[in-house]
Amino acid sequence: MKDYEHVVVWLDYFNKNLTRSKGRRLGRERCVFDPSFKELADAAAAAGLEVSESNEGARHPRRPYVRSGYVAVPKSPPKGRILERIASGMLSKRAGRSKKG
Repeated sequence: MKDYEHVVVWLDYFNKNLTRSKGRRLGRERCVFDPSFKELADAAAAAGLEVSESNEGARHPRRPYVRSGYVAVPKSPPKGRILERIASGMLSKRAGRSKKG
């Protein structure tokens, strides 16, 4: 049964290697190369979103041959704003890691 109170955020939305037709939802400058599921979950938590459901082995409908994963978060702001908040968290974490190393 469809849950209208939550939004599903797929890992493929933030993959810089993918085209928009393959599932990327943001511009390349807002995405990262090969994001991990842990990065997605951490960025969602850092953005102040409560992850109500997650599935690391799920397959995105546009790429059924590759395991992607998703998290479900409450639909408080619109989905576009949720994606922007998560993307900025992923970018800042990647930028911090590259400066340390």
